[in-house]
Amino acid sequence: MSLPLEGLTAIVTGAGRGLGRAEALELGRLGAAVVVNDYGQSGRDGSGEASAGPAERVAAEIRSAGGRALAHTGDVSDHEQARALVESAVAEFGRLDVLVNNAGILRDRMVFSMTEDEWDSVIRVHLKGHFNTTRFASAHWRTRSKAVGGPVYGRIVNTSSEAFLAGSAGQPNYAAAKGGIVGLTTSTALALAKYGVTANVICPRARTRMTEDVFAGFGQPEGGPDPLAPEHVAPLVGYLASPAAAHVNGQLLVVHGGMVAVVERPRVTAKFDSEQDTFSFDELDALLTPYYADRPGGETFAAAEVLGLKRDREGARR
Repeated sequence: MSLPLEGLTAIVTGAGRGLGRAEALELGRLGAAVVVNDYGQSGRDGSGEASAGPAERVAAEIRSAGGRALAHTGDVSDHEQARALVESAVAEFGRLDVLVNNAGILRDRMVFSMTEDEWDSVIRVHLKGHFNTTRFASAHWRTRSKAVGGPVYGRIVNTSSEAFLAGSAGQPNYAAAKGGIVGLTTSTALALAKYGVTANVICPRARTRMTEDVFAGFGQPEGGPDPLAPEHVAPLVGYLASPAAAHVNGQLLVVHGGMVAVVERPRVTAKFDSEQDTFSFDELDALLTPYYADRPGGETFAAAEVLGLKRDREGARR
């Protein structure tokens, strides 16, 4: 029996450690040839010298399990290195079918203390990095589609965060980048659908180098399986990369600890119409001030309730 991703080629960025590593290993286990991309810096803030070690080790793991893998150490936040990453997949394995964007860094600071570099660097690696690889992968699929005169196989899985959904007071750069990735994903999904390509975004919760202090001592039973292990996230990435997910496009899914939640798009909760051609200050005051006065205190557009999502063993479908 063939494997779900047999004959396909995938790129996973930030795949030298943590979530990216688990995702790359899962795609390899499902039969894909994997280009393991990681710039290899030692610091989660993007500090330290670049190193081929992390990507090479994961690629070696895939090969030792009988799969095919290539290590790539380019910086996805650099436009031309992202181009080279996509070209390396095609050159080595003859095609590109799956792009998993996961690379990222953290430089946390309250908004009133954040430096310009702390802002720019996080936006560059997360948001621009996602765009760069998507730009060249999508061009590859569009060219293939035009050559065959119809749809081709293409899957994009992007990585956002619950920091975007729920708000994160000490991470304005990270939350903004992750929100931007959602916008990039939905735009990409609409633009590429006619070529046969899907684009979806996940908000994973996992204990990794980037989150080791956030989740220190959280939800980790002594001697038991870790519900925040990256391996809980990887199967969803494998599914979204597969032919089975052909009708899943432009979707946002939260995943962790044996749970997947499909997040619905925003809904309009109230609508106000002016009695004139345009609103006056007094009319807005008369409509909006009492409306917000009756809303729960502290309520914002952020969906903080998402942080309470957890696996319901009793209600799990079997």
